[in-house]
Amino acid sequence: MDREIADFIAAETGRTYRSDWLTVDQPTIDRFADATRDWNFLHVDPVRAAETPFGTTIAHGFLVMSLLVPLRHSSDRALFPRLKMGVNYGIERLRFVSPVPSGSRIRGDFVVVSITERAPGQYLEEMDVAVEVEGAERPAVVARWLTLYMV
Repeated sequence: MDREIADFIAAETGRTYRSDWLTVDQPTIDRFADATRDWNFLHVDPVRAAETPFGTTIAHGFLVMSLLVPLRHSSDRALFPRLKMGVNYGIERLRFVSPVPSGSRIRGDFVVVSITERAPGQYLEEMDVAVEVEGAERPAVVARWLTLYMV
């Protein structure tokens, strides 16, 4: 491992990043429902959803999870040195802790747990993530996100 990458890993490990706020509105929820064919009334029927304990439609948990990418991109996280490509490697310990009501704003908190060299030019990052819902006591999503960087 060269010095630039070693220094980057040392500086990043343990760092926390926070994203900008992102609004999860009903049109976004509806498009996700159409793309995934998950038209559960809790997500797409405001009248029926109003009768539930949520009082409104809520975002799909997998929609909120998929928004980790734009949330992370809106943080001030530095790119891996000489990055050619980064790919999602997986999610561990994913939990949908609390709902995201339609119209809510969310943001992500990202903590770099580790970056390890898997093979020459390949580095696996483990990052703990929590998606905060503005005004809520508990996060909507918590997980460990794995990304494979290739240089």
